[in-house]
Amino acid sequence: MSIPQLLVHHKGDNVGVVVVEGLEAGTEMLCVVTEDNTDFTLTANADVPIGHKIALTDLSAGDTVIKYGEDIGKMVGTAEKGGHVHVHNLKTKRW
Repeated sequence: MSIPQLLVHHKGDNVGVVVVEGLEAGTEMLCVVTEDNTDFTLTANADVPIGHKIALTDLSAGDTVIKYGEDIGKMVGTAEKGGHVHVHNLKTKRW
């Protein structure tokens, strides 16, 4: 059994969280949806640190980011499918 590199908490999420150290661009990740234990693969388009997010679809400035089935912020930049999503292109709506 392979170890997942990306966890997606809810089927409606548009980002997942990297759960391994040293994820490199070009890695075909095993992604697991924790809500129903389904899985899929996705290629990372960037080196992404553990705990950071990866886009599951193309995201543009102004798009709402969904994690845990909840609105966690809006994109202030872009991220292609498989791209890094973090403070450089995502702003929380909390502050």
